[in-house]
Amino acid sequence: MKVIHELSDRNIEDLHALYRAEWWIRGRSLEDTRRGVAGSQICIGVVDDASHLQGFARILTDFTFKALILDVIVAPNQRGTGLGNKIMSLVESHPELQRAKHFELYCLPEMVPFYEKHGFGTDVGDIRLMRRSKAENTVKI
Repeated sequence: MKVIHELSDRNIEDLHALYRAEWWIRGRSLEDTRRGVAGSQICIGVVDDASHLQGFARILTDFTFKALILDVIVAPNQRGTGLGNKIMSLVESHPELQRAKHFELYCLPEMVPFYEKHGFGTDVGDIRLMRRSKAENTVKI
């Protein structure tokens, strides 16, 4: 396995295939995947000997206060091998993120124990996640 920080077109297609297999991310188009990768400050991928993407995470950050970890995903045939732990370690030790005061992420309830092993907790005081969804085709000029 090899760590990459730049995804080739083939790697992005592999990532999109991984996304399509998960209900929480299935609706993204290939173009959405390309734009998400391009718009991220840091991408961490792990590829096999044939250069197929086996694991991935992307980070949005200001490099000082916050680093939001998104889309942590591991290929089904690699789950349980420690690859997810490796990806999280690569995020946490990334040289450009050493000054970030907080790492944050969203996760499904069943993933809480995994992220707790990496020092994440659900106790964030009185902070609440808020969301406003943008309706399709609402841009007015």
